[in-house]
Amino acid sequence: MDKMIVSLCVLLATAVAHAEAKIGFVDVPKAVQATSAGKKAKAELETQFNKRKKELEKKEADLKKMGEDLDKKKSIMSEEALKAKQMEFQGEMMKFRDEVAKSQADIQKKQQELTNPIVEKMQKVIAKISKDKGYTLVLQNTQAVLFATPDTDLTADVVKAFEKEK
Repeated sequence: MDKMIVSLCVLLATAVAHAEAKIGFVDVPKAVQATSAGKKAKAELETQFNKRKKELEKKEADLKKMGEDLDKKKSIMSEEALKAKQMEFQGEMMKFRDEVAKSQADIQKKQQELTNPIVEKMQKVIAKISKDKGYTLVLQNTQAVLFATPDTDLTADVVKAFEKEK
């Protein structure tokens, strides 16, 4: 992180040293979400997420019921039967945790599949706008950008140009 900040400072100092330097920034995540393609991708992800969420909530409720039943019956069960039921319950819990982790990984993978083409196209749009408007350096707006004047924000211009490129 420190190396990135130092590199950024060096780049900025170099750019400022040139009298004709022009610096801008783009909030790429915000721009992606503002495009029609980004909104479509978000809707598709939400649909998949909500479907999986309902499935996982049902399984979680079933596991909770299984645990409650085990607690109620443990006083009347033999030690062997109790251990067997506890092992079964723990196995089901591990399967559930694995399923939750797999579901999260699947959603992240799908998000990348849907947004990567948008980001790639957006990078081309950013390059074109930067060249057309004579920017020397265009940064992605991250936590490292502490201050920027509004006229250096190219996000809205990028979204407009992106939408025109369909």
